[in-house]
Amino acid sequence: MAPHETTPDAGVPPIVPEAMAIRVRPEYVAEHSDPAAWRYVFAYHITIENVGAETAQLFWRHWLIHDLVAGDHEVEGEGVVGQSPVLRPGDSHRYNSFCILRGPTGHMEGFYHFRRRDGSVFRAPVPRFHFSAPPEAVGTLFN
Repeated sequence: MAPHETTPDAGVPPIVPEAMAIRVRPEYVAEHSDPAAWRYVFAYHITIENVGAETAQLFWRHWLIHDLVAGDHEVEGEGVVGQSPVLRPGDSHRYNSFCILRGPTGHMEGFYHFRRRDGSVFRAPVPRFHFSAPPEAVGTLFN
């Protein structure tokens, strides 16, 4: 185990926060949202940079999504937007996706699972990022 890997639960890969730098930029998408129907669409733009010393392939994602109205749920699956990028040290991968919430605010956080060339697996945490519709979108609910 590397110096900063956490001890995993049975069958859960260790968290290695210093292997990948993950940056997220969320934004409200007004043209696809309909606040009167409790539909708030948020895009998020993600950059994953391998800041570690080993090549690794992203193969799984696990999201925890909090919706002010609909509550909490989890989403997981293979890769990101149909891709499983291989990142050598210094490489980065960018992609965009979206989330539809029933409430005007919420947040997401989670993990990407990576596999090194030697077959070992680790998780890179995706820091919590927040969604917030602008006041004018929220205000339409009460007009």
